[in-house]
Amino acid sequence: MAVIQYQEALKNAFKDYSYGTHPVELYEPISYLMSLGGKRLRPALTLMGYHLFKDDWESALKPAMAVEVFHNFSLMHDDIMDEAPLRRGQPTVHEKWNRDVAILSGDVMLVAAYELLSEAPAHQLKTILKRFNRTAAEVCEGQQMDMNFASRSTVTEHEYIEMIKLKTSVLLGFALELGGLVADQPPAVIEKLYSIGVHMGIGFQLKDDLLDVYGDPEKFGKQVGGDIIENKKTWLMLKAIEQCKSEELNQWLTKSDFDKTEKVKAVTAIFDSLNIKKQAEEKIDQYFSSAMKSIDELPISDTRKEIILNFGKNLQQREY
Repeated sequence: MAVIQYQEALKNAFKDYSYGTHPVELYEPISYLMSLGGKRLRPALTLMGYHLFKDDWESALKPAMAVEVFHNFSLMHDDIMDEAPLRRGQPTVHEKWNRDVAILSGDVMLVAAYELLSEAPAHQLKTILKRFNRTAAEVCEGQQMDMNFASRSTVTEHEYIEMIKLKTSVLLGFALELGGLVADQPPAVIEKLYSIGVHMGIGFQLKDDLLDVYGDPEKFGKQVGGDIIENKKTWLMLKAIEQCKSEELNQWLTKSDFDKTEKVKAVTAIFDSLNIKKQAEEKIDQYFSSAMKSIDELPISDTRKEIILNFGKNLQQREY
């Protein structure tokens, strides 16, 4: 069994799913955004979380779809806040239609996520909804923290890790535990699944930070050094600020008029001089190792563990 089979099943399920039809201006943007694809990692984790324990993983498709719809709802609204022109190489919804349409269509996506979640087993539904609500609030908390960081002069490593945990990782944790809940697993196992997803999620985001500076532009699919250009307080930047003894980094961070290529090259050279890449790789290893340790402790056969172990390794070793 490979993750691609989950992704293919999800692709077909979304192709056949209707969010609504009238007014077309409300529902067409949803179908448009969902058709742009993406890796579908979160719903794949839900199917995987179920499949670790039971073979009829297709029965968890609707709850898995709910996770992906919620994720894309958050992206639609994030794009508005960021005034982003592109999403997955195509115009964002607020650019293709307008801001008000994007807000309203996003709201309907959240409703659709609840509709899909309601297909979960009735005896687990209250628990699932409570966990989903908490996760959804945490994603918003993480987004607000990220917005707050933009106007702050200093951010600690602990604060940054907490922000990416909330903004990114808790949804991966929920996705995996959701599969376990639909598969009727006990609380101790559900807690372990959540921990695996969260640790993978933090490692995933730190890897994203690393690839933004050191990735191959052709494989990464977007401009390398974008975070440097925007002075984003990524883990790499925070460690460089903490360790840099010269004024050069601060000078680049305070310049308002600069050549983008020159800035990326200069700041990357500072990262290199401080060995930031190796430090980041060690931090990434730390989180993925924690996830792997928890996988090893799951009360299932090694054969069943294989797919999630490979999934974690692929996330850690990815080049885009």
